[in-house]
Amino acid sequence: MQLWVFTDFDGPIIDVSERYYQVYQHVLREAAQSSDLLPLDKNTFWDYKRAKVPEKEIGIRSGLNPEQAKEFARLRKKLVHAIEYFPLDEIHPTAIAALERLQAAGVMLGVVTMRLVRELEPALSKFDLERFFEVEHRYCISNDHVKDDDIRDKAMLLTRAHKAFKKATVDEDAQCYMVGDTEADILAGQRLGIPSLAVLSGIRNQHHLDKLAPWKVVQNLHEAVQIILDG
Repeated sequence: MQLWVFTDFDGPIIDVSERYYQVYQHVLREAAQSSDLLPLDKNTFWDYKRAKVPEKEIGIRSGLNPEQAKEFARLRKKLVHAIEYFPLDEIHPTAIAALERLQAAGVMLGVVTMRLVRELEPALSKFDLERFFEVEHRYCISNDHVKDDDIRDKAMLLTRAHKAFKKATVDEDAQCYMVGDTEADILAGQRLGIPSLAVLSGIRNQHHLDKLAPWKVVQNLHEAVQIILDG
C-alpha cells in the first residue's frame, strides 16, 4: 500500500518555545518602559500560549497596564517571526528518528507549513532535514505572501499536497495522513477527509486539541509514526 505522511514543521518537528519566550521577554521590556514587571517563567508562559490566552492578557498578567498590553501585543506580532529570532528554534529530540523510520518504511514525506520559503529552507539545512523532504513536497508560503488567515492558508497548502498525492498514487488503497499541532492543521485535514493526528509537542494543549476531534491525539511525532505504521 502506498503511504504518504504530511506534517507541519513547527510543533511536530521543531520546538519554537524558546523563540517565543525570548520575544516575549524582549517586547515586555519594550512595552513596559518604567513600569514594575512581573515576568512569567518560561513554563508558565508556554502554558498560557498553549491554552490560547490572548496576548494582551499575557501582558497584563506580566505587570503591564491595558495600554501597555496593547503595545505589547502589537510588538509581539511584529517580532515573533522576525528572522533574527529563528536561530533560537530547536528540533524535538525524537523527530529525526521518527522521520528516519518513515523514510525507511518507504513512506513519501511532505512538509506543510505556514513558514515562508526564507524561513523554512535555512531550518531544513540547519537540522539536516532536507534529506526527508523533496523540494516538490515542501508546501510553504511564498516570500511575498501576506499571511492573515492561518486556517485558510493552511487549507490551501494541504490541498496542494493532497492533489499531488492523488495524482501520484495509483493504488486504490493508497493512504495519506496529516500530523499537526493547531486548529489550522486539523481542520485542513478534516476538510479533505485526511486522517489527522494532533501532537501535544506544539502550541496547543490537550483541551483545545480534543475539541477539534482529530483522528488521534498523541504526544509527539514519534508516537504518531508508531500509530501510522503499527496501527
